[in-house]
Parts: sequence; structure tokens; C-alpha cells
Amino acid sequence: MLRLTWVQPEDLLGHELRQARQDGREPSAIAARWRAAGGADAPSRAGASPDRASRYLRQLAEDLLDELADLPSRLNEPTELAEIKALCPEWPTAPRGGRCGPSCDCACAGADRAVPRAPDGALQPPLLSSSAAGSVPTPQPPPARAYHAAWLGRAVGCLLGKPVEKLPLHAIRDLARATGNWPLNHYFTACGVPADLLSAHPWNRRSAATSLAENIDGMPEDDDLNYPLLNLLLLQRRTKGFSTADVAALWLDELPAGRTFTAERVAYRNLLTGIEPPQTARHRNPFREWIGALIRADAHGWTNPGDPAAAAEQAHRDATLTHTANGVYAAMFMAAVIATAATGAHDVHACLRTGRSVVPPHSRLAQAVDHAIRLAETHADFDTVVDELHATHSPTHHWVHAVPNTALIAAALTHADGDFTGSVCRAVSGGWDTDSNGATAGSVAGLLAGDPDALPDRWTTPLKNRLATSVAGFDGTGFDALAHLTHLEATRS
Repeated sequence: MLRLTWVQPEDLLGHELRQARQDGREPSAIAARWRAAGGADAPSRAGASPDRASRYLRQLAEDLLDELADLPSRLNEPTELAEIKALCPEWPTAPRGGRCGPSCDCACAGADRAVPRAPDGALQPPLLSSSAAGSVPTPQPPPARAYHAAWLGRAVGCLLGKPVEKLPLHAIRDLARATGNWPLNHYFTACGVPADLLSAHPWNRRSAATSLAENIDGMPEDDDLNYPLLNLLLLQRRTKGFSTADVAALWLDELPAGRTFTAERVAYRNLLTGIEPPQTARHRNPFREWIGALIRADAHGWTNPGDPAAAAEQAHRDATLTHTANGVYAAMFMAAVIATAATGAHDVHACLRTGRSVVPPHSRLAQAVDHAIRLAETHADFDTVVDELHATHSPTHHWVHAVPNTALIAAALTHADGDFTGSVCRAVSGGWDTDSNGATAGSVAGLLAGDPDALPDRWTTPLKNRLATSVAGFDGTGFDALAHLTHLEATRS
């Protein structure tokens, strides 16, 4: 029996009840009606419940989803860009205004800011634009090799996390310890893992055949790489001035529906039924604050080096096809982090501070990120950081929700001080959405490393400079070629 994941009304209802509690609505009366009718909770890990609901329960679920959408929220967490900016007192100014973001110390910041230094400590000259002398210099895109490192970093982190996606935290730790790989420092392997442990905690069934160390043969397809590819296409066809409708049209042309999940799949379905953005993100979409928009943010940061505001606004136009509120903030946060990292003049902590400047300070995402960074700055043992994050978020959030996952990424980057291996391993070892978290942490840390040769061979050699994807025209493409295309978009006005 076909059970289509992430769109069955009887499954969506349970997720929407939890989402309503999180975003300040009171769903208890609706929840009671659902329980009284025999409705079940949402599946905890899978995308669909194993059994088909009755026609009555399905119709009831559809009705209750619409009722939940009408409930008022007590929280001030807007999705509209103007309202978000109004809530952000440190919203970054454009580089020609003399500042990349909070704590900026790069050449674009003007003479009153610190001048960056080369690795040997020598002062570096400012990166000047072609504008007239005396004007505020505009940050220049990093060389293509920096983008090469970012693409490789995204692939490495994703690949590291793929075999353990959906596994609980204790299972990830047990599987790694069984092979002497804890703290995590290499790709996962099944070699040497006791049979009873593998039976109790099987690898992700779709990924084990391509993502365990002994099976890696290039980078397998994953949505965490498909979306950056799609956004390259978007920028090539529509430039940085694209609209949310342009994103939707591109998806319908180039993205197979079966390669979408959670909020993206619901929005895709909504498009096919004639619903237009931004309502595509709201209509019967309980996943609108999950991680999907965040994993699409990299290209927006890569192509706006030194301009975190522009990166965040670009990410907003992409994200609002599928997400609202904290789901959108997570994408904006990461785009601003990456745009700041792309200058090559900031450490990871300054990048994260700039990312925070585009997130409303009283939002749930801001509070979660701040808490995570404090934990990372306080505890030498990252397992302690992770345990506290799980104690805070796991009781109330799904493992794919943007709030805990963004917090974990921020904690991993902070605790590792931006080091590549430390960042990807900490992000994956923290559980939840392991491949997505590893991919984002790897993208940031790779960009900060600045060159593919700065990434350890044990991570990059198995990729064989080859990416598999269902995005037309990109299957088998090398990461060096993707870096070149990204650099072109970053330099295009």
C-alpha cells in the first residue's frame, strides 16, 4: 500500500498540534476533538503513519488543520521582511555604508575599524572596488578556491551525517564508539560493529550503501546538495533580483516532487493545487518552521560576500515559499553568517554575531542560538553541550525543527572555533538532522578555511570530485566546476 510521506492529512494534524503549541497558539480543544475521534499522534521519525486512516478521520483532519490555522498567536514573530527588520536593532548596513555587520573588522568597514592581517601577522591592504578613490571600498568575492572548499565542506558534512540520520543520540554514540571513532573523527563504518548493535540501531537504509566509509564512491545525491544546485540555476536564470514566484517556477521545472520532503513537499503540493506564495508556506503546512529553508541558504550567502543584509533578504525571498517565522529566520541567519565568512576577514564568532543581527532578538530562534553559544563557550566537553541542548529541545521539538538544529550548528561552530574537522564532527555528533547540520557546518568551516587544500584528504579524497544529483545538467559535476559557477554569480552585478 502506497503511503505518501509528509502530506497525509491525518499525519499532518499531529505535527500541526505540536507546531501550534510552539508558536503561541492554544490547540488543546482541537487536540481533544482529534483524540476523541480516535486520531493518533504524528509519527515520531517516519514521514507517514503505517496504516491508512478512515475517510472520516482524514476529512476531520483536514477540517481541524484549517481551524488550527485560524487560531491567534500570542507571539510577535513576523514573517514579512519589513517587520523582521523593524525588530532587529543591529540590522547590518550595506558595505558601501561602511560596515558588514556587528563586530565587523574587515577592510570594507572604513578607517575606524581594525584592518585584517595575513597569516604571518602583516597588515593586508583593503580590498578596493573599481569606484573612485576615497569612496568606501566594497568587499570583493573570495577566489573560486574558497568556494571550492565551501562546496567540498558541505558535501563532507552531509556525507558524514547520512548513515546516522534519524538515529537517536545514544545510538550515534554507541555506533561510533564501537569502532573507536569517538569523539567522531572519521566517516562512519560498519566494520567492527557488533551484530547486536547493528540490529538494534540499523543505519539509515537509504544511505548506508553509499555513505559508510567502505562504500563511499563520490558524493551521492542528497537534498542538502540539490538545493544549492537549484539556487545556482535560479541565480543564473533570474539573477539576485529573483522573486519567490521565480523560485516556485524553477522548482516546478527542475525539481522532481519525489526529491522534496516536509515543508518543501507540502508547498510543492500547494503549488499544484493553485495556491500561490507565500500562502504555499502556510496552507496545511505544519513543517513551516523546520530546517528546509536553512539548507537552501548557502548560495545566498556565497553570492553576497560582505553584504549579510543582502544575503538575508535574498534568503527570505527563497524561504517564504515554504516557511514562516523561525523557519525563515534560520535561513536568514545562516545566509548572513556565510556572507560574512566569505569576506575572509572574520573569525567564526564574528560571523555568528552578524548572523544573529538579522534574527528578531526575542524570537525562539534567537534565544536558542544564544543559549547554544553560551553552552559552547562554557563547557570544554562538547557532549555536555549536546546533552543540555537535547534536554532543552527534544521534549518539545521534532528532530527536523529549525530551532534546535540551528542552535546545534551554532554550538558546533563555536566550540570548534571554526576548525573544519571539529565543526563537522561536532555538528553530526549532536544528532537530530545529522546530514543537514553537518552540511551547513561544513560549508561555513570550509569557506573559513579558504582553500580545498586546507581540508584533510581523508574527508575529501573519497568524494572523487563527483556529485550525483537529479537536478538536470549537474549529475557528475565536479566541485571545482561548481566553485567556478558560484564565483561567477558572486561577481555578477
